[in-house]
Amino acid sequence: MNLLHVNDRAGEYPPSHYAATRAEFAPCPALRGEVRADVCIVGAGYTGLSAALHLAEKGLSVVVLEAHRVGFGASGRNGGQVGSGQRQDQVWLEKTVGREDAHKMWALSEDAKALVKDLVARHAMPVTYHPGIAHACWSDAEVRETHAYAEKLHRDYGYDQLEPLDRDGIHRLIGSKVYKGGEMDRGAGHLHPLNYAIGLARAAQKAGAVICEMSEVTRLDPGAKPVVHTAQGRVICDQVLLAANGYLGELEPKVAAKVMPINNFIVATEPLGDRAAEILAEPVAVADTKFVVNYWRLSEDHRLLFGGGESYGYRFPDVIRTVSKPMLEVYPQLKGTRIDYAWGGTLAITINRMPCFTRPGMNVMSASGYSGHGVAMATLAGKLMAEAVAGNAGGFDLMASLPQPRFPGGAALRWPLLVLAMTWYSMRDRIGI
Repeated sequence: MNLLHVNDRAGEYPPSHYAATRAEFAPCPALRGEVRADVCIVGAGYTGLSAALHLAEKGLSVVVLEAHRVGFGASGRNGGQVGSGQRQDQVWLEKTVGREDAHKMWALSEDAKALVKDLVARHAMPVTYHPGIAHACWSDAEVRETHAYAEKLHRDYGYDQLEPLDRDGIHRLIGSKVYKGGEMDRGAGHLHPLNYAIGLARAAQKAGAVICEMSEVTRLDPGAKPVVHTAQGRVICDQVLLAANGYLGELEPKVAAKVMPINNFIVATEPLGDRAAEILAEPVAVADTKFVVNYWRLSEDHRLLFGGGESYGYRFPDVIRTVSKPMLEVYPQLKGTRIDYAWGGTLAITINRMPCFTRPGMNVMSASGYSGHGVAMATLAGKLMAEAVAGNAGGFDLMASLPQPRFPGGAALRWPLLVLAMTWYSMRDRIGI
């Protein structure tokens, strides 16, 4: 099943609030005939566009091939949260890669957030970066763990942007009584994800990169001079960067064995007006501790953008029904509120939930599998791949050193096995074990 087409119309953004409020970006012509370039990038999301920008700024010729439109995939559909740290916490990283490399990976994650803010400002992108992400805990044990981890980050990593919140503090902030406490991360933030992707595309074009939309890649031939094929053309280049994340499909089986697409869903309510202050007392984003995470923030026109719910299939379900259930569990006061937009999208996960950086073929690099932590890390991944192409592969190789096991069962069984796992975790969340 080709996820590039099963849930969406060719060349059209999903009917999301992001698409309805997107900045202007003229369609780019599709690839026609044979083109030569230093680097060919597959995918015009954050990873590919960041790589294109940084490569073009180094003076290399770059062609980006996108099957639909710029930011069509997860980059234009996500929750917009620019989170701190890696997808796994520093305790896990210290145990997995040792303290020295764990500190290096923390430094990379701080670089990733700074990079997003710098790019937005330096290129005058059509997007506003809003500081602050709150983490809301469902249990007292999770509150204790969250506060202890904040102390560790302050003590061992010098990170002083976390404010512990007790039950009253989280209630005052997010207007929901279901959480036992949490924390506020003032060093994280959020933005309009599609407009950020469009901002990256504009900057890449200005630097000299060529973007070809409606140019789905059908075949990749690695080698001394890799060739990337579409239905109506091909790119002959020195280096290929794979940046299609959950939409890569079987284009590169070695990556597909370790990176699995899954779907997630968001709704946008009608504008809440004065009620918005009862939902969020500050213009911050929120994520909670459920295994199938609930996450939300207010749009700039005071709609609640709420993501969550679960679906076990590649086709999108009734999104309003799927997301309304967890939304009303958190905010029962919104019962009867009109939902104006509902959309789904495909992201990608790995078994260990850390991104997969790899060289799957001769003169081919890939970065994907951000596991819901991709706004900042995907932007950094593009820069790290650009640096690797230019001869400085330290950051890329550090991330590639993480062990990345294959999903059990191969392509045929990995989805049913994930369904079983997600069902177990969903039941665990419901009964509190």
